[in-house]
Amino acid sequence: MQTDNLELKKLVYLYLMNYAKSQPDMAIMAVNTFVKDCEDPNPLIRALAVRTMGCIRVDKITEYLCEPLRKCLKDEDPYVRKTAAVCVAKLHDINAQLVEDQGFLDTLKDLISDSNPMVVANAVAALSEIAESHPSSNLLDLNPQSINKLLTALNECTEWGQIFILDCLANYTPKDDREAQSICERVTPRLSHANSAVVLSAVKVLMKFMEMLSKDLDYYGTLLKKLAPPLVTLLSAEPELQYVALRNINLIVQKRPEILKHEMKVFFVKYNDPIYVKLEKLDIMIRLASQANIAQVLAELKEYATEVDVDFVRKAVRAIGRCAIKVEQSAERCVSTLLDLIQTKVNYVVQEAIVVIKDIFRKYPNKYESVIATLCENLDSLDEPEARAAMIWIVGEYAERIDNADELLESFLEGFHDESTQVQLQLLTAIVKLFLKKPTETQELVQQVLSLATQDSDNPDLRDRGYIYWRLLSTDPVAAKEVVLAEKPLISEETDLIEPTLLDELICYIGTLASVYHKPPSAFVEGGRGVVHKSLPPRTASSESTESPETAPAGAPSGEQPDVIPTQGDLLGDLLNLDLGPPVSGPPLATSSVQMGAVDLLGGGLDSLMGDEPEGIGGPNFVAPPAATVPANLGASMGSGLSDLFDLTSGVGTLSGSYVAPKAVWLPAMKAKGLEISGTFTRQVGSISMDLQLTNKALQVMTDFAIQFNRNSFGLAPAAPLQVHAPLSPNQTVEISLPLNTVGSVMKMEPLNNLQVAVKNNIDVFYFSTLYPLHILFVEDGKMDRQMFLATWKDIPNENEAQFQIRDCPLNAEAVSSRLQSSNIFTVAKRNVEGQDMLYQSLKLTNGIWVLAELRIQPGNPSFTLSLKCRAPEVSQHVYQAYETILKN
Repeated sequence: MQTDNLELKKLVYLYLMNYAKSQPDMAIMAVNTFVKDCEDPNPLIRALAVRTMGCIRVDKITEYLCEPLRKCLKDEDPYVRKTAAVCVAKLHDINAQLVEDQGFLDTLKDLISDSNPMVVANAVAALSEIAESHPSSNLLDLNPQSINKLLTALNECTEWGQIFILDCLANYTPKDDREAQSICERVTPRLSHANSAVVLSAVKVLMKFMEMLSKDLDYYGTLLKKLAPPLVTLLSAEPELQYVALRNINLIVQKRPEILKHEMKVFFVKYNDPIYVKLEKLDIMIRLASQANIAQVLAELKEYATEVDVDFVRKAVRAIGRCAIKVEQSAERCVSTLLDLIQTKVNYVVQEAIVVIKDIFRKYPNKYESVIATLCENLDSLDEPEARAAMIWIVGEYAERIDNADELLESFLEGFHDESTQVQLQLLTAIVKLFLKKPTETQELVQQVLSLATQDSDNPDLRDRGYIYWRLLSTDPVAAKEVVLAEKPLISEETDLIEPTLLDELICYIGTLASVYHKPPSAFVEGGRGVVHKSLPPRTASSESTESPETAPAGAPSGEQPDVIPTQGDLLGDLLNLDLGPPVSGPPLATSSVQMGAVDLLGGGLDSLMGDEPEGIGGPNFVAPPAATVPANLGASMGSGLSDLFDLTSGVGTLSGSYVAPKAVWLPAMKAKGLEISGTFTRQVGSISMDLQLTNKALQVMTDFAIQFNRNSFGLAPAAPLQVHAPLSPNQTVEISLPLNTVGSVMKMEPLNNLQVAVKNNIDVFYFSTLYPLHILFVEDGKMDRQMFLATWKDIPNENEAQFQIRDCPLNAEAVSSRLQSSNIFTVAKRNVEGQDMLYQSLKLTNGIWVLAELRIQPGNPSFTLSLKCRAPEVSQHVYQAYETILKN
């Protein structure tokens, strides 16, 4: 160890690193040499000594490391300083407390201002590493001055240094759009770097800061143009790098398709591309498909469909279908291309084509049904469940156009029990549809399928669907027709888009493993090291196009509705979509029908499946399912399950109504040429109203009133025109209740419960905005089953939990529970833990979002602790405000 030969010293130190863990006592003997080497005149030896000491993970040695490390952090040679900076991160991993006590973190922060760019990069890397393991510590406290130093160092660093600095910049939120633009201008040159990791890190910074730039800026358009060439260049690398680039491009195209809209050709598949690259390119081609390039895309896809790789061909055929659904003008060409492919009689091509034609029928009803005959010819060759199910759906849906529909469906029925569940369910529905269209010819067929589904099947889903159809057909044929043959909503073009909030988070992880998996790090990183949730910066006021309420007609369907807050179609909606209340998409039901529905469902219950039935469609021969076939436990579930689901005391039809705030002045007369508008919001038995008071303080009569809402977070819109029956004379006041629904256009507002309103009369159009209380959106079927509550609470990540204090509320647990229940916040369970009352509550918003709550009440203490968990954490603050409002009024 005492040798002056540098190469030999390196080998000895390497030996020490490897064996120090197994022989800690022996390693301590080397400490003096380390300390001595840290003062060697040769900077390489000083750096080598401090690097080795940081790599020896032995607790006894760390305390001796502090002094030499302190000296090296202030060394005159930049090579020693940059090595010492990384050593601080290593020491922090071994003993975090020691690093904090010795003040190394402050020294590390000072190194960000170092004159040498490599020292700056290593200091940033070390601080980022430490900050990742301690998300709560605000180590990288970035400000415009430190950002400026980082940007200066960026030009002179090595490529890895540049990546560390760019990743650090990506975590900074500029104070305004001018600062964001300035940073973008200085980062843009990195796009032409030879290292693909530097390019992707630069893209990440630009994508993030573009959120803050106004689309009207000339610079915004320039930046879009500059982003395309580096992304295209990445595709000329080797296949593995191409794949990583393509996965990142997939995210970028979903966020900002305009960047690559003119670069379709680079995504065309090459003959020697590996399959994983081909499939990824295909996906991006569909995302970029538009009216301008569809002819080119279709010609390519038709070519791909004749390839030899089965997986690729299947995906190409699916892609043709997705093009038809996405670009309406191309639908006809797509259908004829698919028919050409069916004529090839290649089994797997035919099957995929049938699956996508089913989707085309759903998107464009009554347009392309002439091809059904061709599809029916290929019935015998179908052997995959998805293709069989699609064909059965087509036969059932268009049974009236197919002469031998009953024979076709009967052929599937012969091997009913050998079919997959997907096919069995589809077959059951198709035969019921056929029966409702041709009752006289198919009575035996429907009887046969219902008994197969209910008596001979072990699958609960199939059995339940069978019972529902049986009961519908035997009690109310008209209702059966309305339910089974209801008009279906058109399918949307992009069903596989990543959910917007997740997409925003993944954009912040461009160039990392998360962007390849298309999952947030919390989904695949294990262990205690905290994973911080990242999100894009909010758009600044100057970059948001202010829209007058006139531009979005109330209730009019808009071309694109960004469901910023997840709707029922998202994960949580699917998981908990057990409510049987009125559908979210339709207008609110009248009071009586809601109550009647619930009572009728409970009154008849499943018993009517087994008891005396009125004659159904099929007359006296239509047999009800025998009692023996109903599983024994269904009786129990009638008492608990269904009554629990409908829970008439807490759900549909409670007349008490939720808390109504007193009317406030929304539009003062001074701002509206004499018209003063006051109002409040109410919710009574499932109906939301805006209660308005209009006062004429002008000197002329007011007539011709109308109202319109701008797009808002929950789609609130007037359900009827604003009706002021008589002209409003001077000094006259009129009170109006305006019914509202939640089927309007959706756009995330700031704050979330902001509502922009336009009111018109014979004098002018006036605008105002108001905040509605969130509890008017709490629906009547928001009581969750206990097991479901427990499972959902565990399933929602802990980062989504928010805690609030409710002060000066002298109510006890019983009073709290009943007061909240009148506003549709339901107590699922109640426990007493160490003298505290714990209420576990659930509520559901009109758009299907569930919020779970734990309310902690200490008897005698007027302060409560409220914990809220929700998949859309942005609503938690407003739910807390609703709790406060309800409990204190």
